[in-house]
Amino acid sequence: MRCSFLLFALAFTAFTTLPLVARAQTGWTDKSRLMPDKLRGLPVGLTLWHTNNPCVPVKEDSLYVWKHSTMIRAEIADLEFVEAGSFIWYDATGWHPNLTETVQDFAENFGGTADGKLPQNKVFTFVKNWRFGKQLYGGDALWYVIARDKAGKLYKGYGVIETEGKTNP
Repeated sequence: MRCSFLLFALAFTAFTTLPLVARAQTGWTDKSRLMPDKLRGLPVGLTLWHTNNPCVPVKEDSLYVWKHSTMIRAEIADLEFVEAGSFIWYDATGWHPNLTETVQDFAENFGGTADGKLPQNKVFTFVKNWRFGKQLYGGDALWYVIARDKAGKLYKGYGVIETEGKTNP
């Protein structure tokens, strides 16, 4: 989990320090549609949701921490995990690819199995899917999961988490 955060922090730093011209987006080419390319057209077969949502940060020592959990549940059948990840929206340019989780990441973060099996109606939870930062900033993340059924058909699940740029008074 800490490794996922470090990758996010490095990616976010790289995106915010490059000129806009150098930040050519990949993964969301049709700006007239909400879904990034890899998700558009896949049928929904899983539910993905977040708590606390919206997520308000708390100050802990020198860091702000956005504490939330992410849950995944296969709805239509027993499925097999393919990948999970997120896109982030922190400015007017829209969705930016953020991270991708493998079966191994899923097992570690969501308490899944090494073989990626997602039994129908079983909830898998990434309990401490937290964001950390030295500065307050708001932004949204579109988390997704892609899984396949026994015939190889792909399905998606997705959910947006709103992370706020201010603490509670």
